Amino acid sequence: MLEKLLDGVEKNRELISAAYNRIWKNPETGYREWKTNEYLKNEYEKLGYELTMAGNIPGFITEIDTGRPGPTVAVFGEMDALICATHPDADPATGAVHACGHCAQSAALLGLAAALKEPGVLDGMSGKIRLIAVPAEELIEIEYRQKLYDEGIIRYFGGKQEFIYRGLLDGADMAIMIHNSTAWPKGTGRVNLGSNGCMIKTIVFHGKASHAGGSPHRGRNALYAATQALTAINAIRETFRDEDHIRVHGIITQGGDVANTIPDRVVMEFYVRGANGDAIKAANEAVNRAVSGAAVSLGCTVTIDDRHGYFPRIHDRGMMEAAREGMELALEHVLYIPEGWTYGCSDFGDITSIMPGVHPHIGGSRGTVHGSTYFIDDPAGVCTDSAKAQAGILWVLLKDGAERALRIKEDFTPVFATRDEYLKFIDDATAVREAVSYLDDGSILIK
Repeated sequence: MLEKLLDGVEKNRELISAAYNRIWKNPETGYREWKTNEYLKNEYEKLGYELTMAGNIPGFITEIDTGRPGPTVAVFGEMDALICATHPDADPATGAVHACGHCAQSAALLGLAAALKEPGVLDGMSGKIRLIAVPAEELIEIEYRQKLYDEGIIRYFGGKQEFIYRGLLDGADMAIMIHNSTAWPKGTGRVNLGSNGCMIKTIVFHGKASHAGGSPHRGRNALYAATQALTAINAIRETFRDEDHIRVHGIITQGGDVANTIPDRVVMEFYVRGANGDAIKAANEAVNRAVSGAAVSLGCTVTIDDRHGYFPRIHDRGMMEAAREGMELALEHVLYIPEGWTYGCSDFGDITSIMPGVHPHIGGSRGTVHGSTYFIDDPAGVCTDSAKAQAGILWVLLKDGAERALRIKEDFTPVFATRDEYLKFIDDATAVREAVSYLDDGSILIK
């Protein structure tokens, strides 16, 4: 019964609080979450769960069977931190900090797991619940993930993508996940339509080294080509349509070796975000033209490595309604914004391309997300609210013989009919090209 499940969450408030504090104090970025993984593994096993580990990356799944037939609902809790070295609680060695609140997700999921072990809580529900501790949502440290890819450790840069590839989502019929938010007070939930998707880019300018003081005319300055590219990208921003929600942003990760040598290799990482695939593709092509032109202006060449980032996160309408009803059973206020859109990205968008899903938010954090002022003042309360909200959504989906979940599953049309079709698409989206070639006849070829 729902009341028993909500009481079970409340009963485990201390466990939830301890988990939050432990993970907050030990932040780890994507595919490095081994301390978090070990801690959560031990806590789940203490509760009596049998886990399927992800293998040579952090993360695991476990499943609860109600004993009655029905769909399988996946519930995610992300484990990774990001990097903001100026945050007062950042790891002094790595700069990692949970300034997006994924530690709250992990704590809430553990609390839900504990509640689901309480006697009688599965009465009235049908189907299965798969709890998923997942790594690497924040799409950062691209060079590190490329290294893992080159070593054959990962196939995909996003944790949920990698879990799909490894078969850890096989058999799941729908998915939910709750993220915390700074936009609303504690006890307030929000359900909206979705958010942007993205492509990620690694751009390498190749010039010619020379003495910066004695013979700069003999060099070709890759750093100047990169700064020209930044100017050119800024010049095309007004060509992006408002309704496509395009965001283009990046950093220079390598800008040269020493100040008295003309830089001959400069590396940039960029995101191109947008509300739909066509808009992202068009904006990305415009960025590539700007980058290539900048390289030509300094006589440099440039290598552009484009790859699929995350799909736009588009929530299933039936799941949105179920989330609203379920959260209203657990929270004081629920904002339902059926056409609402946000501009960040999440690999939960990849989940919604293959199964119906919903990713609501819950209030209670403060400061700037991804910034040095981000905190949750009442983590036990916020995480307990999140676990209760997820319990409410599960109840709505799986009560009455899982009638609601079965109807959602039947009505859903996926972007990709199979896992293999999905994986082929994102594999095909990867393209590495030498974008500028200087031909023997003096002409310049831009690809």
